Amino acid sequence: MLANFLIGLREGLEAALVVGILIAYVIKIRRHDVLPRIWLGVGLAVLVSLVIGAVLTFGAYGLSFEAQETIGGVLSIVATGFVTWMIFWMLKTARSLSGHLKADVDRNLAGAGWGLVLVAFLAVGREGIETALFIWAAVQATGATTLPLVGAALGIALAVVLGYLIYRGVVRINLAKFFTYTGLFLIVVAAGVLSYGVHDLQEAGILPGLNSLAFDVSAAVPPSSWYGTLLKGTVNFSPATTWLEAIVWVLYVVPVLTAFILSNRRARPGTTATPGSAQLAAEGVR
Repeated sequence: MLANFLIGLREGLEAALVVGILIAYVIKIRRHDVLPRIWLGVGLAVLVSLVIGAVLTFGAYGLSFEAQETIGGVLSIVATGFVTWMIFWMLKTARSLSGHLKADVDRNLAGAGWGLVLVAFLAVGREGIETALFIWAAVQATGATTLPLVGAALGIALAVVLGYLIYRGVVRINLAKFFTYTGLFLIVVAAGVLSYGVHDLQEAGILPGLNSLAFDVSAAVPPSSWYGTLLKGTVNFSPATTWLEAIVWVLYVVPVLTAFILSNRRARPGTTATPGSAQLAAEGVR
């Protein structure tokens, strides 16, 4: 639940800041008439994200076990790729995001401004689709449904509230630290999702080594225990892990975590904070 809460919070806050920047800019240039276009794009993005989530959840029903495991494994790997790209994309573009969004608005203000529907749709839809895919993969990995979805919904709800309060200037959040710490945590979560995807492909018979265990601590960490459930729900820890799962986990975490830390340091010399994230609200929402 915690992992999905943070996914919903991080992705939701990114989307909320993007919407805030778009709205603040069109208000600043006195084009209140195009605000409905922005909200239409946001609404369509949310709708598409929900539809994708529903298709992922119900689309595999009726398929064979091997087919379901294959789909689950492939989508878990794709979800890992998406969340990794998301983390580094924010790291790279945070400083210039406001400027890019404003330029997109300027290019689509001609006439009634219907092009802004697409601008808002693409900006928010990216976050929504990533969220739907990654939460689905996390739900598959934990084997639970209600609590992960509740956690994600709470995270998104909190993100909306925080986004509004930041827009109104009521609260100030160090977004640089927020995106840095959540990025570090999500790398570990993504590694667990990737490892589970490999396990699915082993179950489907596509990858070998299903019965070759690197370790089995089920006696010390029973999957049904509260701490076993906690570890599974936060970092997708499996008490019985195959050698291939363990190797893939290490091969993902070590280079990605190293690259993330080094990219932070290069982006802001002398610090380890995420570049420019704290300025998103200051540049575009003010």
